[in-house]
Amino acid sequence: MTAQVTGLESVVLPDTPRRRMRTAADFFRSPEGHAALLGFWGSLMMTAGGLGAGAVRRRDPLLEEAHLSWLRFGHGYALATIVVWLGVLAMILAWVRLGRITLGYAGYESTVSLTELRWIVAIWIFPLLFSVPMFSQDVYSYLAQGALLRDGFDPYKVGPVVNPGVLLDNVSPVWTTTTAPYGPIFLLLGRLITMVTGSNVVAGTIAMRLVMLPGLALMMWAVPHLTKHLGGKPTVALWLAVLNPLVLIHLIGGAHNEMLMVGLMAAGIALVLEHHHAGGIVVVAVGVAIKATAGVALPFLVWIWMIHERERRAAENKGPLPHPLWTFAKIGGLGLSVFAAVFVASSAAAGVGLGWLSALSGSKKIINWLSLPTILAHMVTWVTPLRLGDVLVYTRLLCMLGLVAILAWAWWRFKNSEREAVLGILIAFVGIVILSPAALPWYYSWPLALAAGFTLSAPTLMLLVGLCTWLMLVFQPGGSIGLYNFWHVAAATFVAVIAAFSLRTVDPLRLRADTGKPRP
Repeated sequence: MTAQVTGLESVVLPDTPRRRMRTAADFFRSPEGHAALLGFWGSLMMTAGGLGAGAVRRRDPLLEEAHLSWLRFGHGYALATIVVWLGVLAMILAWVRLGRITLGYAGYESTVSLTELRWIVAIWIFPLLFSVPMFSQDVYSYLAQGALLRDGFDPYKVGPVVNPGVLLDNVSPVWTTTTAPYGPIFLLLGRLITMVTGSNVVAGTIAMRLVMLPGLALMMWAVPHLTKHLGGKPTVALWLAVLNPLVLIHLIGGAHNEMLMVGLMAAGIALVLEHHHAGGIVVVAVGVAIKATAGVALPFLVWIWMIHERERRAAENKGPLPHPLWTFAKIGGLGLSVFAAVFVASSAAAGVGLGWLSALSGSKKIINWLSLPTILAHMVTWVTPLRLGDVLVYTRLLCMLGLVAILAWAWWRFKNSEREAVLGILIAFVGIVILSPAALPWYYSWPLALAAGFTLSAPTLMLLVGLCTWLMLVFQPGGSIGLYNFWHVAAATFVAVIAAFSLRTVDPLRLRADTGKPRP
């Protein structure tokens, strides 16, 4: 393949019988170029509408000085909300169209390159870098926790409430007294940002997004790279796991630290698959020091290391591995030592201990229909006089026991090949998302980054498109949950079904007179 690429103005497609050079003008005149522009306009609309309907500050002097405070109230708020939702729908439509082209469905020729898709990621996220927080208020908690460390408090012992100020004013009341559930490296990043931006919430939010961009870059490298070992197609993997509106809108627009954690986790797994075992574990350990969930991958990486050691000995005619328990202890011990070194160093740099592990239980404050324990508890309250809070204790315990069993089973069952080990990590993440006490839409970015590396059938891809679309639509732009509003859920379900069928059919509702010829 000829691969001298400097930008969209000079994109060389993979070698084909008719190799050709595409300029930026050629690209934007193509169906994939139209989809790229539609997604950009959707991102721009979300940024504009978010000024009124996003997770805005309680007091916003910037809007007041710009005479735009009217966007937060009455008809102005309604208009802003409509603009945000139109932007979300535009990006979903652009993503589905781009998927049809990337997959070669509905009569399209799959000509879009990996480099072009990466440029589309940059085009789509650019407006979101400067938006107010979208669909979540978590970034305000991140800044307040960073300010705690900056001002000499231990975020693992006290909540933001002990440090009054502008940053505290915007933290959700649920989290003001909650200690930080994040790793020491993320706290260090928060301290650095608040040292630079002070109490400027706007600058702090933008800076928080900027420090997430390395995670996005790692995802754009690692997710296509995983396909070499898992059997998928690089362009499809990038389209599904990175260009996905659920990922870009929540992780960039919402400024969630999943962006860093997932990027580091995926890159670490890719490095281990490429026989860079210690380096890969270091990268995953850094991911754990952002958010603990990345640690789920570590036990499975020991299996991959053992597989590579067995293959190496066979290639060198050194015979089989020594006793499996000894080999496991040796490799597991090396991996644990590498992980511990990273964690001790980062904790020492932050001047904190392991208090964040106990703070992980703070997620139990989240109660919504996205987690199985909550669904089961609601079902019990429908047929009994018991209160939801009382039932949740038992349903969460039951599901936690089930989760432990699934994690142990997956780790022991999927150990015979690289592909099996990554599949085990994927199953573990799915189990955590479903069975944990709390789940939020952006949590699905964890398993999605790995699932995209496998060869997926058309029905599976349609199901994932529908699921991601539904998850994207069930929260309000300001961060509140729409799951308890019947009409909101019904509308989200309708759009999700249409999006799923649109992946293979240009006009699933048959609204056009001529549906024989595919149109972008």
